[in-house]
Formats: sequence, structure tokens, C-alpha cells
Amino acid sequence: MRNLASVFFLGLLLLVGLSSCGRKGNGQLVGVLDRPSWKGINPYGMVNIPSGTLIIGAGDEDITRTLLARNKAISISGFYMDETEITNNEYRQFVNWVRDSIAHAMLDHFIEDEQGNTYIDWDQEIDYEDEALEDLFYQGDDRFAGRREMDVSQLNFEYQWYDWKGAAHAGKDAKRTDFLHKETINIYPDTLVWIRDFAYSYNEPMTRNYFSHPAFDDYPVVGVNWKAARAFSYWRTLLWNSYSGNGSLNSEDFRLPFEHEWEYAARGGHNLARFPWGGYYLRNSKGCLLANFKPGRGNYPEDGGLYTVKADAYFPNDFGLYNMAGNVAEWTESAYYENAYSFIHDLNPDIRFAADDDAPEADKRKVVRGGSWKDVGYFLETGTRSWEFQDTAKSYIGFRCALSFLGRSAKDF
Repeated sequence: MRNLASVFFLGLLLLVGLSSCGRKGNGQLVGVLDRPSWKGINPYGMVNIPSGTLIIGAGDEDITRTLLARNKAISISGFYMDETEITNNEYRQFVNWVRDSIAHAMLDHFIEDEQGNTYIDWDQEIDYEDEALEDLFYQGDDRFAGRREMDVSQLNFEYQWYDWKGAAHAGKDAKRTDFLHKETINIYPDTLVWIRDFAYSYNEPMTRNYFSHPAFDDYPVVGVNWKAARAFSYWRTLLWNSYSGNGSLNSEDFRLPFEHEWEYAARGGHNLARFPWGGYYLRNSKGCLLANFKPGRGNYPEDGGLYTVKADAYFPNDFGLYNMAGNVAEWTESAYYENAYSFIHDLNPDIRFAADDDAPEADKRKVVRGGSWKDVGYFLETGTRSWEFQDTAKSYIGFRCALSFLGRSAKDF
């Protein structure tokens, strides 16, 4: 009986011990149980592009380019991409945010929490007639016809990026700050591009109205250089993460698409497609033009738009993306090298170079894709590569954002 009682007592202790340990674990390898759930995200206005493979390189008929851009099969991880180019009104949200941030700082509209952290009081309405904000507007002789106009040269924004490749190849003595980069730039679109880009051509109405007038709200923003496009992407990440409903689960940042992400998305799932709609011609069976470009010898309005058209004009490709050919050409994240296809990796090709302002001009070239409203049909082809300097703004270059997909979507299986 004594032995039986001892066994019962030991069993009771073991049962209590197991039940008490169950709160922290059960002795099994089950991972950390208090992790947040993840069901994926669905960013507004973006399309999920599944992982896939494509063949890049110039077509055989492009004899002068085949030796530089030889055909090559590559694979691309899934990602999100904006279904349209960033519009004037979307970019205006960024401009107004920067404007309001500067105004709040000038008015000293701050609040302090219990930990001593200081924040801008966004709930306090800004009175732009306040005398303290006069420095934001043109003064004295800079005023035109007595108008009270904002001095857009003051709309400066600091954006940041982390040099992951540099950190990966650095020595043990390197510091984290060696790879954290910050830059302050003016983010207001250069509206004078409409005049500067075309000599002996009257485009002043576009300079005065294209970004500011409601008639062009849904048209793609232009006059934004590569750095400003990256700054917009950085701000968009801040905007997303500041919304409490998103929390901190989305660890990826909005960014410009890499060159071959862009080409893969433009093809709409049709490998070797010459144009985003999958066909070989710029017109459909009825003779209607399928994109906004420069048909013939300068018949600009034949396609329905003398300059740009709305960002969702024409039919989307099979991924649901609009104007991946024509309307405005688009910045990519990638640096431009003529012979890049001979050395880029076949898995998520990525070639970048952070050129300083005093760097050689050749180092400032960034890949531009898609062709624009002022280009001939050749530049609308999905495989055509072009470039522009990173600090240059044009009336025919815009952009759209991308976001890496975390995990695998159902379309990947």
C-alpha cells in the first residue's frame, strides 16, 4: 500500500508539473507561440504579380543590340505593382504632407508623450494666413501680380535608405552607420520641363496647369527625377506604417521596380510578348491604336491624346496593369549598363549604384522603361531599354511603385 501511495503521489506531482509547464511550453519543439498572425496584405491600387520566368534580351531583328543584350532566361519573385502610374493627385498627397510638416514645425505645433518623445500635432488645423508662415510664400519682388503663392523651393524632404549589399560585403570592423544613408531633396515636380524639353514649341499652358489644375488630377505625374521618385516611395512606406491598423508586420518597403521586374510585369504573363497586350502590332484588328505614343511622323492626337492621357486609359494587360507601354516612360530602381545582360544573375537580377552628386555622369544613368507619349513605337516594346540621368526631370517620365511579396501566393503553386 505504501508503494502504491508513493506511485500515486509521484503521478500527481508529474501531472501538476506538466499542467503548470503548459503555460510556457510542453517540452515539445513547437516554435514561439505568441507570434502575430500573417494573412498577407492587399495594398490599395496595387496588383499582385506572381513569381515567374521570362527570357530577356533584344530580338533577333535588332542586329546592333544582340551582342550587348543577349537572350537570357531569368526568374522573378512575386511582388506587388501599382496598376497605374502615380498620378498628379497621388503625388500631391506627398507634396501636401511635406508642406504641412514644414508648417507644423514653423508653428511649433508639437505634443510630448510620457517618455519625452516629441510629435507633430497633426490634429491641429493649419492656418496658412498665419504671419508665422509668411516665409513659406514668395515675398517682395518675387511676387507676381500681387499673388500669394507658395515658394516651392522650400518643399524639401529627407529620405533614407540602407545599403544592404555594402553591409553584406563589409568587414567585421564596419559600423551600422556606414551603411545608413540620408539625403534631403526638393520634391516638388519641375513644371518647367514642358518648356525645357521642346525647343520652338508652345507648351506654357502645360507648365502652368499640368500639376496644379484639377483637370489633370488623374494624369501621371511628370517632372519628377529618380531621387524624388525614391523619396516618394520612402514616404509611402512611412504613411503605410503610421496607420495603426497595419502595425509593423509589413517589413518590406515601397520602392521603384527593378528593371526586369518591370519587364516581367509589362508582358502580362506572355513570355516573349513584343507589347504588353501580347500582340505584335500597335493597332488592333479594327485599326485602333492600343497605346499613347507618337504614331507616324508626328500625328500625336491620333491615339486619343496630344500629350499624356489618364493613367487608366486604354485596356490593361493580363496582369491588370495600365499603360505599361506609352503615356509616360517609367523610372526603375536599376542602374543602366549597356552590357548588363552578360553578367547579371538569373535569379531576381538586381544591379544598382548609388551615385553621388559629384560622381561621373555615366554613373548617374538609371534605366527607364515603357516609352512615352512623345516616343515612336520602338520604345513601347517590352524589351526596349533606355536610360536617363538620375538628377534629371522630364515631361515624359513618371513612375510607379513596387512592393516585394512575402511568402508564396496561391498563384505561385
